[in-house]
Amino acid sequence: DVPNCNTLIIEDADRMGLSQLYQLRGRVGRSGRRAYAYFTFRRGKALSEISEKRLEAIREFTSFGSGFRIAMRDLEIRGAGNILGSAQHGQMEAVGYDLYLRLLGDAIREQKGEAPVENLECLVDIQIEAHIPEKYIPSLAQRIDIYKKIAAIRTEDDWSDTMDELCDRFGEPPHSVVGLLDVALIRSRAAALGIREIDQRVGSLLFYSDRIDRERLLALTRALPGRVLMNAGAKPYLTVKLQKGQEPMAGIREVLTVLEETGAAPA
Repeated sequence: DVPNCNTLIIEDADRMGLSQLYQLRGRVGRSGRRAYAYFTFRRGKALSEISEKRLEAIREFTSFGSGFRIAMRDLEIRGAGNILGSAQHGQMEAVGYDLYLRLLGDAIREQKGEAPVENLECLVDIQIEAHIPEKYIPSLAQRIDIYKKIAAIRTEDDWSDTMDELCDRFGEPPHSVVGLLDVALIRSRAAALGIREIDQRVGSLLFYSDRIDRERLLALTRALPGRVLMNAGAKPYLTVKLQKGQEPMAGIREVLTVLEETGAAPA
């Protein structure tokens, strides 16, 4: 360390890891003198996506105590490593944090000779804003934690508790965060009814299930006259027409409420 040195220039910074860049940046500015660190790459060079993310992260996190945030961003970029082996990075980014943890849990249970846990889930593919903006929760670590809590929503009480926590910690959530909570609850309700997938089409919603229960079908046709069609092909599904001006989320809630009130469970 040279305390009086206040300028650092790094060539080909795109070839370095995020932790290396962070450590190098810390070599200057170790006294009371204002310091500068320049990370450069060759003019006209096409950077890889990972290199761009690394340089963007080192530019973004400049305040004191940024080490933890840098580490979390590095985890996001590279993926988590193999806890039970020697690999220092993995594919968490490709499969998502929640799924990665579930796959890891399944692998551990398999090694211990335990029976796998069946995860009933429903894929919801509708037009809705459902994400946590960085402006709302700037900290990456906190965003990951909130994403985990939202993914764990199973009941209306869970929804309310998570909403209260968001309001207390970060203020009134934007529309996209409320949409994320709504989708999480809808997925849980639909999965409990044996619905595997919900898709939005022009003016209608498609509900895919392993088996269409007759009692539920009759209940839907009575509650939503003229709006329910059934396709009994290799992948059976119900088509429910949306009313004029009806939002997809409102239509999904309407259908799920009718199905829950029938009390019948699909085989």
